[in-house]
Amino acid sequence: MGRPVVFMTGAGGNMGFESFKAMFPDIGVKYDLLILVRDSDKNHKLFDQYENKNGLIVKYGDLLNKEDVSECIRLSDLCLHIAAFVSPQADYYPEKAMHNNYGSTKNLIDSIIEQGKKDTYKFVYIGTVAETGDRMPPIHWGRVGDPIKPSMFDYYAVSKVAAERYVIESGLKYWVSLRQTGIIGPNMAKIRDGIQFHNCLDNVLEYCSDRDSGRAMANLCAFEAKGSLDESFWGHIYNIGGGERCRIDTYSMYKILYGELGFTDIDHVIDPKVNATRNFHGQYYLDSDKLENYLHFRSDSMQYFYDTYLKELGAARPFGRLICKLPGGQKLMGLIIRKTFDKLLDSEHGTRRFIRDDMEDHIEAYWGSKKKWEALPEKASEMDHFTDWDKVVHIDHGYDETKPESELSIEDVKAAAKFRGGECLSDAMNKGDWSTRLEFRCAFGHTFKASPRLILEGGHWCPECERKSWNYGRRAKVDPFFAQVWVPLHDEDELREYPKEVNEMDVDI
Repeated sequence: MGRPVVFMTGAGGNMGFESFKAMFPDIGVKYDLLILVRDSDKNHKLFDQYENKNGLIVKYGDLLNKEDVSECIRLSDLCLHIAAFVSPQADYYPEKAMHNNYGSTKNLIDSIIEQGKKDTYKFVYIGTVAETGDRMPPIHWGRVGDPIKPSMFDYYAVSKVAAERYVIESGLKYWVSLRQTGIIGPNMAKIRDGIQFHNCLDNVLEYCSDRDSGRAMANLCAFEAKGSLDESFWGHIYNIGGGERCRIDTYSMYKILYGELGFTDIDHVIDPKVNATRNFHGQYYLDSDKLENYLHFRSDSMQYFYDTYLKELGAARPFGRLICKLPGGQKLMGLIIRKTFDKLLDSEHGTRRFIRDDMEDHIEAYWGSKKKWEALPEKASEMDHFTDWDKVVHIDHGYDETKPESELSIEDVKAAAKFRGGECLSDAMNKGDWSTRLEFRCAFGHTFKASPRLILEGGHWCPECERKSWNYGRRAKVDPFFAQVWVPLHDEDELREYPKEVNEMDVDI
């Protein structure tokens, strides 16, 4: 019997190429690797040099091409679906984001099923922390099963929510969804886009390095090839996080980074009025150790990002430190740095543009109101920064999670549905069956079918509501489950409905 074949998508991307590098020593030894990448100069430059590598097959094609995908599935045993059209680019092209992210996932899943492999093929889907959206303090600790809540205007998250639903409900026996957090490394240090000001000063993320993310994929493949990856790994959703050493709030991170440039007072460089105060994404994880216990991938801390960021600055770092030592130097250096932000702040997704053009829907989404934005202080140090980072506000999932999975009953599901403001219309289920879809009705009268796995472990709910709009204020009034992640961050009268430009039903491939 030959070596198993791993099929990886997105090998030319950030996480994908780090995975490729981490996997390289095992290729042709523990397993063979097949990658499907676009026929571009960038990818030829990356991969043509490996054309003689034993056990490596490089195929140039398109994930939206059924024939390309079908051939790759036919030749392989396990797929790492890492490819994605990500933010900030996805924010500018919502239709492309949905087409690429949902469409590619659907193509892969459909091909597995069409080839009769749904009970043998193993599928690893990379989701995102953006699926659960804004989790500002005091609800900054989260876990799998918390409400799906992509932030307003975040079409990357919207596309990934739709794709994850398709994976979970696919009928495949061996699948996992790994929700990736913010990836620290050189690529993050190079981001120059208005989106960087969407990240609120008191927001938190439990980051993971690009290297650790690649190591997770390499270990998954190596353990699976060896037969040492426990069967219990499959059929679940996990949060990818770097653990305690990778937890940081944005304001503290800025103080460290600008401190390395010589700033002892970052009021000179940070303007609170250009940073959003909500509607981003991020959380500290209560459950990221679960994935670490399976894949043993953690190595880096936030120091890795600080080092890569400072390396990216190059000569600007000693120059900045020199200027900041001079009388009035910090003020001058702050003005220089702020000047480099002007183009970003006035760009299509720049926060200053939202205010300047009186974009009421964006202003409400990112600050609550024009009045709340006006009330922000001129100095970051004058903000009432959150400090009780260790305090956990528990999100109730609406059923007894202490029971073994095998004991889940229709009564449990009915209670969970009621807690979500709806009802489970099915009268019976096989005890402990998390995969068979049941019938539900949401508080707005939409009926739909979904598995207990999707709802209870995934945090998903009504697909019709998800497709149509961001209608979170009204939903929170009728859905106690969802209210837990909305009410603490919003006023009672925030009832604006934000229509969505695109949904997965628009994808035809």
